[in-house]
Amino acid sequence: MTSAPPPTVRPVADADEARWRELFRDYREFYHLEESEQIVSRVWSWIVDPGDEVESMVAEADGRIIAIADFRRFSRPSTGTTGIWLDDLFTDPEARGSGAGRALIARLQEIAGAEGRSVVRWITADDNAQAQVLYDKVATKTHWLTYDAGPTDS
Repeated sequence: MTSAPPPTVRPVADADEARWRELFRDYREFYHLEESEQIVSRVWSWIVDPGDEVESMVAEADGRIIAIADFRRFSRPSTGTTGIWLDDLFTDPEARGSGAGRALIARLQEIAGAEGRSVVRWITADDNAQAQVLYDKVATKTHWLTYDAGPTDS
């Protein structure tokens, strides 16, 4: 039995907009975020703006985009270094297990190495067990907990 070749990873292109939007909507739904075309459009506008910090990559198999990864660089004052923050990683449910997530993370690690970055970092929901199977293989789980505080009125 022959296995399928690993997915190809490349930067997102303008022509990918419709598929990226579809996967980003699915990502937001997966995390139970409110539907918002305004947010989807805003994030896409960041991605295609060369002056914005947000970038995106896609993983393709058989000529079809099966996963997206949105990321940005971030400063790490505690270490005096910079890293890459993986904001959004989503694989089409029909393509899970294809190696797309692994390929996208590996590409981010390559970019981090080439740019002299100190880390590729991301968070996931504590109940996202399927993704954590991969993450436990390709990264080290930290002991840090995440807190969010909302803004206050001035």
